[in-house]
Amino acid sequence: MSVHTPAATAGAHSGRAAANASRSLELGGVDVAELASLEPGRGSLPGRAYLLSDAARFSLNGDWLFRLSPGIRTAPQDGWQQGGDLAGFTTLPVPSSWNMHGHGSPAYTNVQFPFPVEPPHVPDANPIGDHVVTFDAGPEFFPQALLRFDGIDNAGTVWLNGVELGTTRGSRLAHEFDVSGVLVEGTNTLAVRVAQFSAASYVEDQDMWWLPGIFRDVTLQARPADGIDDVFVHADYDPGTGEGTLRIEVTRAGQPVDAVVRVPGLGLELLAGTEQRVPGVEPWSAEIPRLYDATVSTPGETVSLQLGFRSITIEDAQFKVNGRRILLRGVNRHEHHPRLGRAVPREVMEAELRLMKQHNINAIRTSHYPPHPEFLALADQLGFYVVLECDLETHGFHSAGWAQNPSDDPQWEGALLDRMQRTVERDKNHASVIMWSLGNEAGTGRNLAAMSRWAKDRDPSRPIHYEGDWSSPDVDVYSRMYASQAETALIGKGIEPALEDAGLDARRRAMPFVLCEYVHAMGNGPGGMSEYQELFEKYPRLMGGFVWEWLEHGITVPTPGGGEHFAYGGDFGEEVHDGNFVTDGLVDANRNPRPGLLDFKKVIEPLHIDVPPSWAGFTVRNGQDFADTSAFRFQYRVEADGVTQREGTLPVTPLTLQSQAAVELPAEVGEFAAGLSEDANAVLTVSAVLAAETAWAGEGHEIAWGQAPRFAPLGKGVPASDSVEVGDGELRLGAAVFDRATGMPTSIGGLPVEKLALVLWWPPTDNDLGREWGGADPRPLATQWKDAGLDRMHARLLGITAESTEDGGERLRVSTRVAAADKQFGVLVDYLWTSSAGSLALRTQVKPVGDWVNAGFDVEWARIGLEFVLGTETGSVGWFGQGPHQSYPDTGQGARTGWFESTPAGLDVEYVRPQESGARSGVRSAVLETGGRQLHISGEPFALTVRPYGLDVLAAANHRPDLAPDGRTYVYLDHARRGVGTAACGPGVLEPYRLKPREADFEVVLRVE
Repeated sequence: MSVHTPAATAGAHSGRAAANASRSLELGGVDVAELASLEPGRGSLPGRAYLLSDAARFSLNGDWLFRLSPGIRTAPQDGWQQGGDLAGFTTLPVPSSWNMHGHGSPAYTNVQFPFPVEPPHVPDANPIGDHVVTFDAGPEFFPQALLRFDGIDNAGTVWLNGVELGTTRGSRLAHEFDVSGVLVEGTNTLAVRVAQFSAASYVEDQDMWWLPGIFRDVTLQARPADGIDDVFVHADYDPGTGEGTLRIEVTRAGQPVDAVVRVPGLGLELLAGTEQRVPGVEPWSAEIPRLYDATVSTPGETVSLQLGFRSITIEDAQFKVNGRRILLRGVNRHEHHPRLGRAVPREVMEAELRLMKQHNINAIRTSHYPPHPEFLALADQLGFYVVLECDLETHGFHSAGWAQNPSDDPQWEGALLDRMQRTVERDKNHASVIMWSLGNEAGTGRNLAAMSRWAKDRDPSRPIHYEGDWSSPDVDVYSRMYASQAETALIGKGIEPALEDAGLDARRRAMPFVLCEYVHAMGNGPGGMSEYQELFEKYPRLMGGFVWEWLEHGITVPTPGGGEHFAYGGDFGEEVHDGNFVTDGLVDANRNPRPGLLDFKKVIEPLHIDVPPSWAGFTVRNGQDFADTSAFRFQYRVEADGVTQREGTLPVTPLTLQSQAAVELPAEVGEFAAGLSEDANAVLTVSAVLAAETAWAGEGHEIAWGQAPRFAPLGKGVPASDSVEVGDGELRLGAAVFDRATGMPTSIGGLPVEKLALVLWWPPTDNDLGREWGGADPRPLATQWKDAGLDRMHARLLGITAESTEDGGERLRVSTRVAAADKQFGVLVDYLWTSSAGSLALRTQVKPVGDWVNAGFDVEWARIGLEFVLGTETGSVGWFGQGPHQSYPDTGQGARTGWFESTPAGLDVEYVRPQESGARSGVRSAVLETGGRQLHISGEPFALTVRPYGLDVLAAANHRPDLAPDGRTYVYLDHARRGVGTAACGPGVLEPYRLKPREADFEVVLRVE
């Protein structure tokens, strides 16, 4: 068989005028009314499981013909459905989001609807996409066949051979149409009209791009006589006896049918509908995703399944799988591709799931709709706990106090129940699905309660989740978004504030608690992950959580002058939008890890390796819930001054789950440590790696690690053996030249210095631009800084003096007062320079003056550091400190101590909206290849940032192409920095990581070779 794209024919097509008794002259009135219907789709069959069958199946994916009309009132009504009048049609791939192929533009909103809120009506400016394809059907599809659509956004009307089959409602839900009697042997014409908006848009207000189209698979499926319509697998597990229980329901047309179930791996053959106890079964879990191949057969059809035996219980306010409390190390996952929109290729989906496993992630919330149907099979096989969410969100009603919210309007009950039913029925056979979620940010109401009742009745084996109602009357777990660490601790202890209703309060306190969204991963961050994880591991009531989110939703667009970059909300001329709030994730839109993912991997690592300073051995704790450590190999490596000195593999007896052991290191490690000179820097690293290849990573892939560095004592600076020389307009001290008018250096070791200044500010991160939840100051931190003038501070010279020292030379002191216009507060800054034997030491003393209060609130600083601007470009940067990726006071858990090298471009993090990033912490020494020379920098541990552009350029940039090197090198040496937090959506910076105005005294040593 083959799919044909019909040739477009010439000739104009005139629309059909609607008429009624009063002679209405409007166009398309019937279709307009249907788009405003609150009912579920018409004509499709009830939801059923997504089954792998031996019945004939033919994919209709491929090139279709497509035409876009600006609205339903002007879209041609008749003729094209039969494929005979296709003027104006062009080719479009299916599956696809038509905006991503040059037809209209994407649009992004988070909460707000992109049209007036007058449910159930939608605007006249409602793009309509007409899709047509012809295909050949062979005799294997007769007498009965189905036409299946796995995803149409937002509302579809389907015709086959000119016969209307019905409509679809529920963009991420499957719809099947019985085409028996309509399908013909030979050539058939399939036509689908897709409206971007319908009444259903009011319940699909998820935080993502509005991207219409047939974005998932379209298939023709034969339905054999004596075949199988649906299968419901019940595979339970008793952790007390190790016994499994299997019962499989098989139905056709809603009625049980005789079928034979075979499970070769268990030697089982039983009739459908009967219950079989299976002794000694191996249970399924995310750590050990044991699946058994099975078949279900009738005379007309065989369906293949993969069974996972597991149980889910809630006991003592703990969420348990197979009798053990589990900890979710999860992410929220949207479906997005930077070039294809909602149509994500299977190979991309598989690759991202493997990437999750490689970074220790074990759970996924399918925010905020059912994913592609093949996703769950991969989750079963690779091992993930999945919270499967219904295609429901009504967030746009929040701004009006939830008035007219569909969740509480009885007119919407049928539509919302249909969504829940299709969600559950499609994915009910997957072991990975551990909870059903009613939806997201849809307020409260009777329809949610009805959805919960139906789901519990249909599938009592799985708990129900919904975050939107904190009193939790219709769910089985207590769920919240972005609760602070302090509030999470109270909930973990079971001492959170009580609900007014004593019965609901007692019910909720018996529930486990999950953070369905936390540590919002937008831009530089997220900060504070470790503090959450410590609480999760400490309090059994806490189930863990799901980072918001896995993936940034950038859209690839060409850069003027060449190249590409990611676009975000507002870049496509949207009337209303939410900017770059769509680009938040642990990986970018191309699935490249952000630093936050590298840190998250470390925070949630399932093994905890502690290496003490003695280097005598290490301890390892197995934090897994089901598996011992036999899958891992332990190895060590000793580095000294950047060179590997010792390495090897360690024999470690497998640790049982949740156990700990002390492991001795080989004698050669201790012998090497004993022979280290005092001025050597060395690092011992112990790693746990995969002992064999798995389905998601190769042998040797690192799972967890621990380190113990040994640092050489810090030097005592540079003795002041050189004296200050006074020249015409300049001063000289050793290898440095200073401007007598300002006291600032103009060159060091022959390298031109264009600026040296104290810096207390950085270009705001996405978190700095957000208002922290629960913060006293209503202004975002970026606004606080701007109002306080931290980005526009200027120095006034107080004096330049040469001071004699005991070393026989002189110290150059440059005293300044730094402040912003219109502010009485400021800082006194003294720069003290000494020189000896070609090395130059700079000691900086900082003292706040005045009352650092602005607009009635205390001012906080971003950093206390120095900005060096060199008049030369830098090719490479090497450093000894933390790396290889960036770190800030509340991030960088995945950065390790070592010797690293990069370039200024490589140090940068290409966040979609440019912002402060790229700092390396704990640096003790660094060398920059610049201006044909080497600039060496050393001192007490500092944070190093090197860029080819300045703070003003970075702060003004909205997209990556706005950043252009200017031939200079901008070097930042930070003595102290503030954390980054997660205030883009959620809590701000925790108190230990805040930076309040304070005195500082720090020194760096510079040397040019």
